[in-house]
Amino acid sequence: MNVFIRQLTGIRLVAAAWVLLYHLQGPLAVIGVLSLPVLPEVLRVGRLGVDLFFALSGFILAHTYLTRLGPALRARGTLHFWWLRLARIYPVHLVMLLVAGVAVVAQARVSGEALDRDWLTPWDFIKNLLLIQEWGSDPQRGWNFVAWSLSMEWLAYLLFPLLVLVLFWMHRRLPTWLLVVAWIVVMAPLVGYGLSTSDAYYTDNWGSTYRVLTEFTAGALTYLIVRRFFDGESPSASTVRIANIASYVLPLLVIAGAVFLGTWGPAQPGGPVIDGDREPLPPYFHLTLVPLLILWIGALALAQGGMARALATRIAILGGFVSYSLYMTHLVVFGLWRAGLRAFGIESGLLYTLSVIALVAGCFLLAYAMWRWIEEPARKWMRGLVGTRREPTEEAGEAEIVESGARGPILPVDVPESDQRRAD
Repeated sequence: MNVFIRQLTGIRLVAAAWVLLYHLQGPLAVIGVLSLPVLPEVLRVGRLGVDLFFALSGFILAHTYLTRLGPALRARGTLHFWWLRLARIYPVHLVMLLVAGVAVVAQARVSGEALDRDWLTPWDFIKNLLLIQEWGSDPQRGWNFVAWSLSMEWLAYLLFPLLVLVLFWMHRRLPTWLLVVAWIVVMAPLVGYGLSTSDAYYTDNWGSTYRVLTEFTAGALTYLIVRRFFDGESPSASTVRIANIASYVLPLLVIAGAVFLGTWGPAQPGGPVIDGDREPLPPYFHLTLVPLLILWIGALALAQGGMARALATRIAILGGFVSYSLYMTHLVVFGLWRAGLRAFGIESGLLYTLSVIALVAGCFLLAYAMWRWIEEPARKWMRGLVGTRREPTEEAGEAEIVESGARGPILPVDVPESDQRRAD
């Protein structure tokens, strides 16, 4: 059985860039980019990039830990897993939590706005430190706004040692068709919630919890189903053929769905129109597109054709590496950029257009710097504290690809039992 880590690393770049452009709809509208057909509707549902991250996380963790944690619940293994997940997400989160506080104060001083944020309190800071700020039926987001998804990821990580016991049993006991049924059952609550029209952002009534638990679990089940299509070291030729086609068709269906929802009257929530400062409300029902995105992950895992190859290139893999830092830093950069333009009275024209281009380029450059000099060194240091291999096994080959540009054979999936503790 072969790993699909390359193209699934590339898909992280797609998810992060989608969220970035979602938040930049205002500036993109000012410079005329959103006059292009289809693009406005696709970017309007760009928050689905987070849902793609949730499902991908479930897929990758099931791939990595199914046989390591699945057979039995062990305190040492559980604590080790939680520490490694903290090593993955916490260093950048902590840095950006502090930067966001400073940035809000700086932005208020530059723009002359009152510093009256209701979330700028010690208690909200503590909740962000503990990654529990999004827990509950009606969460209060603040500080580094995008870190709400980390709070949800952390909840999924805390529950994963129990979930993987069920996954391991299902992997050993259930036929493929029952795994498919389980996938549908898991998706049903999300689709049902997504058909509501109470909140276009789907954050109220435990919305964020619905999203992460269903999508994370569906991503893990997708991995179990994908494994069934491997015969020895690779899937059959017919499976690859179908997956290659699906890897193109599924994102096209997402685009078609976004266009339909963006133009269909009953899906329009009203609210603010797009301007240079804010994005429009997303259409109702956009969570119904999530199953297509999760199926896309499965198709890419099995595909070996053009879409999978494009997402497995050196630049796509590097983009996947920096995607987390890009996601965590871009909104703070955007806020400072917007305050700077206001201070200079730039609202449109050539200077505004050039500044938008510089903003996007700057976001990627900053994300690379954050990944290279903070995210990776801190993660390796934290992994080393518990005697774990500093470079995760499933990422070591990717790093070599980025460094050398080589396109060698993809990595073996299963780590030998004797090497699991060292390679974890």
